[in-house]
Amino acid sequence: MFFRISYNGDVMFSFFLDLSPVIQALIATIFTWAVTMLGASIVFFFREVKKSIMDALLGFSAGVMIAASFWSLLSPAIELADSMNMISWLVVFLGFFSGGLLLFLGDKLYDFIQRKNDKIKISEKVKRSFMLVFSITLHNFPEGLVIGVAFGSLAYSIEGSTLASALTLALGIGLQNFPEGSAVSLPLRRDGFSRKKAFFFGQLSGVVEPIAAVIGAILVLKIQSLLPFLLSFAAGAMIYVVVEELIPESQSNKKKDLMALFTLIGFSIMMILDVGLG
Repeated sequence: MFFRISYNGDVMFSFFLDLSPVIQALIATIFTWAVTMLGASIVFFFREVKKSIMDALLGFSAGVMIAASFWSLLSPAIELADSMNMISWLVVFLGFFSGGLLLFLGDKLYDFIQRKNDKIKISEKVKRSFMLVFSITLHNFPEGLVIGVAFGSLAYSIEGSTLASALTLALGIGLQNFPEGSAVSLPLRRDGFSRKKAFFFGQLSGVVEPIAAVIGAILVLKIQSLLPFLLSFAAGAMIYVVVEELIPESQSNKKKDLMALFTLIGFSIMMILDVGLG
């Protein structure tokens, strides 16, 4: 019997409840990865990539990433740091600035390589695509850790840790992964990648979540002390990409005001999801 129905009509998946926290975290993040794949698959529904559609989606994704950087990353990082008696503002600052600084240095490294070796040709499109994939992957890794910690903490009876809260967290992260998948695959398609390759790299950005979740669940007591920094680090990387790439690209459209509206819509939707499901 894979599930039982209680007298009040609730469906309880007994097989899931009986699994170890590590396997529960793995299953939960396979779901979040699947949502990333679903978002990345949007490239198959466009015969040609129109600039207005792309700019609108980039603007929308920028809004999503700005909201997620605070409600999904920075705010939890501050709360975790406070609960661990850390100097929260210092930990969050170091993580946030380090995340943005890493991508800044990576950008400069590309420019340096281009200047020093004419044989190595790295186009602006390739650089932009790599930065986007890298930043989303950085964002997904600590999210996977958070889910792993949420499920791993169930085994240790940590105050406030419940299966419902862990499942809700996985659901919230999964929902935001849909626009993140499209935020990777669609720009790659615009930059000349085939639909299959754009989809592959789009979903690949989410594959780190199951890996990170397993690590987080196994090492929950040790890895928890690193989470404030890792969450802030991912937020800094995201904001750098939003400011450096997504918003400038979306604002290159003739209808700048409309693109700005899509950014507001993306931010609002992500805010509602994070606050409502958080």
